[in-house]
Amino acid sequence: MDVFRPEDAEGIVMLFRSVYGESYPIRLFYDPLSIITANAEGRYYSIVARLTTGKVIGVLHLYLSSLCKSLYEWGVGLVLKEYRNYGVLNQLADFLHYNFVPRNPNIEEIFGESVCNHTHIQKASILLGYVETAIEVALMPSAAYSKEHSAPGRVATIISFSCCKPKPHRIYLPATYERELIEIYRDLNDARELVRSDKELPRGKSTRAEMTIFDYAQVARIAVYEAGEDFRVRIAKLEREAQVHKAVVVQVGMNLTEPWVGDAINALRDRGYFFSGALPRWFDSDGLLMQKLHCPPDFDDIVLDTDRAKWLLMIIWQDWERAVA
Repeated sequence: MDVFRPEDAEGIVMLFRSVYGESYPIRLFYDPLSIITANAEGRYYSIVARLTTGKVIGVLHLYLSSLCKSLYEWGVGLVLKEYRNYGVLNQLADFLHYNFVPRNPNIEEIFGESVCNHTHIQKASILLGYVETAIEVALMPSAAYSKEHSAPGRVATIISFSCCKPKPHRIYLPATYERELIEIYRDLNDARELVRSDKELPRGKSTRAEMTIFDYAQVARIAVYEAGEDFRVRIAKLEREAQVHKAVVVQVGMNLTEPWVGDAINALRDRGYFFSGALPRWFDSDGLLMQKLHCPPDFDDIVLDTDRAKWLLMIIWQDWERAVA
Protein backbone atom coordinates (compact mmCIF):
# COMPACT_ATOMS: atom_id res chain seq x y z
CA MET A 1 0.00 0.00 0.00
CA ASP A 2 1.34 3.42 -0.89
CA VAL A 3 0.44 7.00 -1.73
CA PHE A 4 -0.10 7.98 -5.34
CA ARG A 5 2.74 8.31 -7.84
CA PRO A 6 2.18 9.90 -11.28
CA GLU A 7 3.05 6.61 -12.99
CA ASP A 8 0.02 5.04 -11.25
CA ALA A 9 -2.46 7.12 -13.27
CA GLU A 10 -2.63 4.84 -16.31
CA GLY A 11 -3.14 1.83 -14.05
CA ILE A 12 -6.01 3.55 -12.22
CA VAL A 13 -7.74 4.26 -15.54
CA MET A 14 -7.33 0.61 -16.58
CA LEU A 15 -8.72 -0.48 -13.21
CA PHE A 16 -11.87 1.63 -13.61
CA ARG A 17 -12.42 0.34 -17.13
CA SER A 18 -12.02 -3.25 -15.92
CA VAL A 19 -14.60 -2.85 -13.17
CA TYR A 20 -17.07 -0.29 -14.59
CA GLY A 21 -16.47 -0.27 -18.33
CA GLU A 22 -17.15 3.27 -19.51
CA SER A 23 -20.11 3.87 -17.17
CA TYR A 24 -18.53 5.32 -14.00
CA PRO A 25 -20.02 8.82 -13.56
CA ILE A 26 -16.86 10.60 -12.33
CA ARG A 27 -15.10 11.07 -15.66
CA LEU A 28 -11.85 12.16 -14.04
CA PHE A 29 -10.98 8.49 -13.56
CA TYR A 30 -10.77 7.94 -17.31
CA ASP A 31 -8.12 10.62 -17.83
CA PRO A 32 -4.58 9.96 -16.48
CA LEU A 33 -3.59 13.64 -16.63
CA SER A 34 -6.66 14.67 -14.63
CA ILE A 35 -5.84 12.08 -11.97
CA ILE A 36 -2.28 13.40 -11.70
CA THR A 37 -3.48 17.00 -11.47
CA ALA A 38 -6.15 16.24 -8.86
CA ASN A 39 -3.59 14.51 -6.63
CA ALA A 40 -1.07 17.33 -7.06
CA GLU A 41 -3.71 19.92 -6.06
CA GLY A 42 -4.98 17.91 -3.09
CA ARG A 43 -8.51 17.60 -4.42
CA TYR A 44 -8.06 13.83 -4.52
CA TYR A 45 -5.65 11.64 -2.61
CA SER A 46 -5.26 8.25 -4.30
CA ILE A 47 -4.08 5.37 -2.10
CA VAL A 48 -2.75 2.62 -4.36
CA ALA A 49 -2.18 -1.14 -4.12
CA ARG A 50 0.52 -2.30 -6.53
CA LEU A 51 2.22 -5.55 -7.42
CA THR A 52 6.02 -5.62 -7.39
CA THR A 53 5.82 -5.09 -11.15
CA GLY A 54 4.12 -1.74 -10.55
CA LYS A 55 0.72 -2.93 -11.82
CA VAL A 56 -2.15 -1.21 -10.00
CA ILE A 57 -4.57 -3.82 -8.64
CA GLY A 58 -6.56 -1.60 -6.27
CA VAL A 59 -7.17 2.00 -5.32
CA LEU A 60 -8.99 3.97 -2.63
CA HIS A 61 -9.53 7.72 -2.43
CA LEU A 62 -9.85 10.58 0.00
CA TYR A 63 -11.27 13.71 -1.60
CA LEU A 64 -13.10 17.01 -1.15
CA SER A 65 -16.78 16.73 -2.05
CA SER A 66 -18.66 18.80 0.54
CA LEU A 67 -18.86 22.50 1.38
CA CYS A 68 -16.31 22.30 4.20
CA LYS A 69 -12.63 22.20 3.25
CA SER A 70 -11.77 20.28 6.44
CA LEU A 71 -14.30 17.53 5.70
CA TYR A 72 -13.10 14.82 3.33
CA GLU A 73 -14.93 11.91 1.80
CA TRP A 74 -13.34 8.50 1.57
CA GLY A 75 -14.44 6.05 -1.06
CA VAL A 76 -14.19 5.32 -4.78
CA GLY A 77 -12.42 2.12 -3.84
CA LEU A 78 -12.11 -0.81 -6.20
CA VAL A 79 -9.98 -3.88 -6.73
CA LEU A 80 -9.37 -6.04 -9.78
CA LYS A 81 -11.72 -9.01 -9.68
CA GLU A 82 -8.95 -11.62 -9.50
CA TYR A 83 -7.50 -10.02 -6.33
CA ARG A 84 -10.68 -9.51 -4.33
CA ASN A 85 -10.21 -12.43 -1.96
CA TYR A 86 -6.91 -11.15 -0.56
CA GLY A 87 -8.14 -8.30 1.65
CA VAL A 88 -6.72 -5.61 -0.61
CA LEU A 89 -9.47 -3.07 0.04
CA ASN A 90 -9.19 -3.55 3.81
CA GLN A 91 -5.44 -2.97 3.63
CA LEU A 92 -5.98 0.18 1.57
CA ALA A 93 -8.51 1.44 4.12
CA ASP A 94 -6.15 0.74 7.03
CA PHE A 95 -3.29 2.57 5.29
CA LEU A 96 -5.51 5.56 4.55
CA HIS A 97 -6.92 5.88 8.09
CA TYR A 98 -3.97 4.87 10.24
CA ASN A 99 -1.04 6.03 8.13
CA PHE A 100 -2.09 8.79 5.73
CA VAL A 101 -4.74 10.70 7.72
CA PRO A 102 -2.69 11.19 10.93
CA ARG A 103 0.05 12.83 8.84
CA ASN A 104 -2.38 15.39 7.38
CA PRO A 105 -3.78 17.70 10.12
CA ASN A 106 -5.94 19.57 7.59
CA ILE A 107 -8.27 16.54 7.63
CA GLU A 108 -10.64 17.22 10.57
CA GLU A 109 -13.60 14.97 9.70
CA ILE A 110 -14.15 12.14 7.24
CA PHE A 111 -17.34 10.71 5.85
CA GLY A 112 -18.14 7.88 3.49
CA GLU A 113 -21.08 6.89 1.30
CA SER A 114 -21.39 3.10 1.37
CA VAL A 115 -23.52 1.56 -1.37
CA CYS A 116 -26.49 -0.44 -0.15
CA ASN A 117 -26.60 -3.20 -2.78
CA HIS A 118 -24.11 -5.10 -0.57
CA THR A 119 -22.61 -4.66 2.91
CA HIS A 120 -18.84 -5.00 2.29
CA ILE A 121 -18.03 -1.28 2.58
CA GLN A 122 -20.58 -0.79 5.36
CA LYS A 123 -18.83 -3.45 7.46
CA ALA A 124 -15.42 -1.89 6.79
CA SER A 125 -16.72 1.54 7.85
CA ILE A 126 -18.02 0.25 11.17
CA LEU A 127 -14.71 -1.49 11.92
CA LEU A 128 -12.94 1.83 11.25
CA GLY A 129 -15.15 3.61 13.81
CA TYR A 130 -17.60 5.40 11.55
CA VAL A 131 -21.13 6.23 12.73
CA GLU A 132 -24.09 6.04 10.34
CA THR A 133 -26.07 9.28 10.22
CA ALA A 134 -28.04 9.46 6.93
CA ILE A 135 -29.28 7.43 3.96
CA GLU A 136 -29.49 8.77 0.39
CA VAL A 137 -32.37 6.85 -1.16
CA ALA A 138 -32.11 5.97 -4.86
CA LEU A 139 -28.91 7.95 -5.28
CA MET A 140 -27.00 6.08 -8.01
CA PRO A 141 -28.43 4.80 -11.33
CA SER A 142 -28.21 1.06 -11.93
CA ALA A 143 -26.18 1.74 -15.10
CA ALA A 144 -23.16 2.47 -12.90
CA TYR A 145 -23.19 -1.18 -11.85
CA SER A 146 -24.20 -2.75 -15.18
CA LYS A 147 -20.83 -4.33 -15.96
CA GLU A 148 -20.98 -6.51 -12.86
CA HIS A 149 -24.80 -6.83 -12.80
CA SER A 150 -24.89 -6.01 -9.08
CA ALA A 151 -27.91 -3.68 -8.95
CA PRO A 152 -31.35 -4.14 -10.58
CA GLY A 153 -32.45 -0.56 -9.85
CA ARG A 154 -31.17 2.73 -8.44
CA VAL A 155 -28.81 2.18 -5.52
CA ALA A 156 -29.04 3.86 -2.13
CA THR A 157 -26.02 4.87 -0.06
CA ILE A 158 -25.64 5.16 3.70
CA ILE A 159 -23.53 8.07 4.96
CA SER A 160 -21.21 7.57 7.94
CA PHE A 161 -18.95 10.07 9.72
CA SER A 162 -15.80 9.95 11.83
CA CYS A 163 -14.29 12.92 13.68
CA CYS A 164 -10.51 13.39 13.53
CA LYS A 165 -10.40 16.81 15.23
CA PRO A 166 -13.37 17.79 17.45
CA LYS A 167 -15.31 20.98 16.79
CA PRO A 168 -18.05 21.33 19.43
CA HIS A 169 -20.78 23.82 18.51
CA ARG A 170 -24.48 24.56 19.01
CA ILE A 171 -27.04 23.16 16.61
CA TYR A 172 -30.80 23.65 16.45
CA LEU A 173 -33.09 20.64 16.09
CA PRO A 174 -36.41 20.94 14.21
CA ALA A 175 -39.13 19.85 16.63
CA THR A 176 -40.49 17.45 14.00
CA TYR A 177 -37.27 15.42 14.00
CA GLU A 178 -35.88 16.25 17.44
CA ARG A 179 -36.14 12.72 18.84
CA GLU A 180 -34.55 11.14 15.75
CA LEU A 181 -31.65 13.61 15.69
CA ILE A 182 -30.93 13.19 19.41
CA GLU A 183 -30.65 9.46 18.79
CA ILE A 184 -28.37 9.97 15.78
CA TYR A 185 -26.06 12.30 17.71
CA ARG A 186 -25.86 10.03 20.74
CA ASP A 187 -23.03 7.90 19.30
CA LEU A 188 -21.00 10.53 17.43
CA ASN A 189 -17.39 10.96 18.58
CA ASP A 190 -17.76 14.75 18.83
CA ALA A 191 -19.78 16.96 21.17
CA ARG A 192 -22.77 19.14 20.26
CA GLU A 193 -25.02 21.48 22.21
CA LEU A 194 -28.51 20.47 21.10
CA VAL A 195 -31.20 23.18 21.23
CA ARG A 196 -34.75 23.03 19.88
CA SER A 197 -35.43 25.30 16.88
CA ASP A 198 -38.41 27.48 17.79
CA LYS A 199 -38.10 30.63 15.66
CA GLU A 200 -39.76 31.59 12.38
CA LEU A 201 -37.88 32.37 9.18
CA PRO A 202 -36.53 35.93 9.63
CA ARG A 203 -38.21 38.79 7.81
CA GLY A 204 -35.99 40.92 5.61
CA LYS A 205 -33.36 38.19 5.27
CA SER A 206 -32.67 36.58 1.88
CA THR A 207 -32.02 32.89 1.39
CA ARG A 208 -28.50 31.99 0.32
CA ALA A 209 -28.49 28.66 -1.50
CA GLU A 210 -26.85 27.00 -4.47
CA MET A 211 -27.60 23.87 -6.45
CA THR A 212 -25.29 21.32 -8.05
CA ILE A 213 -26.63 19.05 -10.78
CA PHE A 214 -25.19 15.58 -11.31
CA ASP A 215 -26.53 14.94 -14.80
CA TYR A 216 -25.49 11.31 -15.14
CA ALA A 217 -27.03 10.33 -11.81
CA GLN A 218 -30.05 12.65 -12.36
CA VAL A 219 -29.50 14.12 -8.89
CA ALA A 220 -29.88 17.74 -7.81
CA ARG A 221 -28.13 18.70 -4.56
CA ILE A 222 -29.18 22.01 -2.97
CA ALA A 223 -27.07 23.52 -0.19
CA VAL A 224 -28.89 26.10 1.94
CA TYR A 225 -26.24 28.17 3.71
CA GLU A 226 -28.78 30.64 5.10
CA ALA A 227 -32.57 30.47 5.05
CA GLY A 228 -34.55 33.69 4.90
CA GLU A 229 -38.02 35.08 4.36
CA ASP A 230 -37.99 34.04 0.69
CA PHE A 231 -37.03 30.42 1.44
CA ARG A 232 -40.18 28.86 -0.04
CA VAL A 233 -39.90 30.90 -3.24
CA ARG A 234 -36.19 30.12 -3.60
CA ILE A 235 -36.68 26.37 -3.16
CA ALA A 236 -39.55 26.35 -5.67
CA LYS A 237 -37.34 28.11 -8.23
CA LEU A 238 -34.47 25.66 -7.72
CA GLU A 239 -36.85 22.72 -8.03
CA ARG A 240 -38.08 24.00 -11.40
CA GLU A 241 -34.46 24.29 -12.52
CA ALA A 242 -33.81 20.73 -11.35
CA GLN A 243 -36.79 19.51 -13.40
CA VAL A 244 -35.31 21.14 -16.52
CA HIS A 245 -32.21 18.97 -15.92
CA LYS A 246 -34.46 15.89 -15.48
CA ALA A 247 -33.34 15.30 -11.90
CA VAL A 248 -35.24 12.43 -10.28
CA VAL A 249 -33.63 12.86 -6.85
CA VAL A 250 -33.59 16.29 -5.17
CA GLN A 251 -31.56 16.69 -2.00
CA VAL A 252 -31.57 19.70 0.31
CA GLY A 253 -28.92 20.22 2.98
CA MET A 254 -30.04 22.63 5.72
CA ASN A 255 -27.65 24.48 8.05
CA LEU A 256 -28.47 23.41 11.62
CA THR A 257 -26.86 26.47 13.24
CA GLU A 258 -29.85 28.66 12.31
CA PRO A 259 -32.47 28.93 15.09
CA TRP A 260 -35.26 29.01 12.47
CA VAL A 261 -34.19 25.85 10.66
CA GLY A 262 -37.30 24.07 11.96
CA ASP A 263 -39.58 26.52 10.12
CA ALA A 264 -37.61 25.91 6.91
CA ILE A 265 -37.87 22.14 7.40
CA ASN A 266 -41.65 22.45 7.74
CA ALA A 267 -41.72 24.31 4.42
CA LEU A 268 -39.79 21.46 2.79
CA ARG A 269 -42.15 18.89 4.31
CA ASP A 270 -45.08 20.77 2.76
CA ARG A 271 -43.38 20.35 -0.64
CA GLY A 272 -43.00 16.56 -0.31
CA TYR A 273 -39.52 16.31 1.17
CA PHE A 274 -38.71 13.64 3.74
CA PHE A 275 -36.12 13.30 6.50
CA SER A 276 -32.89 11.54 5.51
CA GLY A 277 -30.48 12.15 8.40
CA ALA A 278 -27.70 14.38 9.76
CA LEU A 279 -24.54 15.66 8.06
CA PRO A 280 -21.88 16.59 10.64
CA ARG A 281 -19.51 19.42 9.58
CA TRP A 282 -21.22 19.72 6.18
CA PHE A 283 -21.12 23.52 6.27
CA ASP A 284 -18.22 23.34 8.72
CA SER A 285 -21.20 23.46 11.07
CA ASP A 286 -23.67 20.55 10.83
CA GLY A 287 -26.37 19.98 8.25
CA LEU A 288 -29.65 18.09 7.98
CA LEU A 289 -30.47 16.16 4.80
CA MET A 290 -33.96 16.23 3.27
CA GLN A 291 -34.87 14.47 0.02
CA LYS A 292 -37.60 14.38 -2.60
CA LEU A 293 -37.96 11.60 -5.18
CA HIS A 294 -39.40 11.70 -8.69
CA CYS A 295 -38.59 8.03 -9.23
CA PRO A 296 -39.72 4.76 -7.62
CA PRO A 297 -38.00 4.37 -4.23
CA ASP A 298 -35.76 1.37 -3.65
CA PHE A 299 -36.53 0.67 0.00
CA ASP A 300 -37.07 -3.08 -0.46
CA ASP A 301 -33.71 -3.46 -2.22
CA ILE A 302 -31.65 -1.55 0.37
CA VAL A 303 -29.21 -3.96 2.06
CA LEU A 304 -27.97 -2.79 5.47
CA ASP A 305 -25.54 -4.29 7.96
CA THR A 306 -26.25 -2.84 11.42
CA ASP A 307 -29.31 -2.43 13.63
CA ARG A 308 -28.61 1.31 13.76
CA ALA A 309 -28.72 1.53 9.94
CA LYS A 310 -31.95 -0.49 9.83
CA TRP A 311 -33.51 1.81 12.44
CA LEU A 312 -32.47 4.83 10.38
CA LEU A 313 -34.02 3.33 7.24
CA MET A 314 -37.28 2.67 9.11
CA ILE A 315 -37.48 6.34 10.18
CA ILE A 316 -36.74 7.54 6.65
CA TRP A 317 -39.20 5.11 5.06
CA GLN A 318 -41.98 6.20 7.42
CA ASP A 319 -41.35 9.87 6.67
CA TRP A 320 -41.30 9.18 2.91
CA GLU A 321 -44.74 7.54 3.29
CA ARG A 322 -45.93 10.71 5.05
CA ALA A 323 -44.47 12.87 2.27
CA VAL A 324 -46.24 11.04 -0.56
CA ALA A 325 -49.53 10.45 1.28
